[in-house]
Amino acid sequence: MNKLDRLLKSYTQYIETPWRPDVAAAQRVVFCVYDEADELHFRAKIDEFELTTRQKGHDWACFDLTDIFTNWMSKEDYAASFFAEPELLQDLLPDELLDFIERRFDEWAAQIPLSEGTVVALKGVGTLFGFVKIKDCVDRLASRIQGRLVIFFPGSYENNNYRLLDGYDGWNYLAVPITADCSI
Repeated sequence: MNKLDRLLKSYTQYIETPWRPDVAAAQRVVFCVYDEADELHFRAKIDEFELTTRQKGHDWACFDLTDIFTNWMSKEDYAASFFAEPELLQDLLPDELLDFIERRFDEWAAQIPLSEGTVVALKGVGTLFGFVKIKDCVDRLASRIQGRLVIFFPGSYENNNYRLLDGYDGWNYLAVPITADCSI
């Protein structure tokens, strides 16, 4: 069984466990951690996560962050200046991009009936690397979700420390980690 199949198995074990309705937003966050080298294989397999979720009696909604930076940048009045002098972006990042993500998420969520039985999956978080911290994005979105927020996370998890794309700036986040080797 390959790593992504084992990740799916660990996710299945977690998702079939009854959910407590009285937990705080931060406790409803789940990180499915996989090797960043498996990104394309993961994207081909994400439908299996949806199928498993639905088979276990939960609804599924997937919010894709893959193009969020380019969508934000295309709406900026001074985009050409930012491309010419990228250091100018420091004045806008991360707050402006996080605000844009929140607005887009709210627009998307308004079109979908989200309930406390819904798994909201975030994919494409690797595209935020270097622009915003995933922790900040999760902090802004978690309270908007009644069910579970599942972040498909290309990176690593060790000793309660998450590292996006195995980048240097890892962080400690109190979420449920699910890896190919175990779910907690």
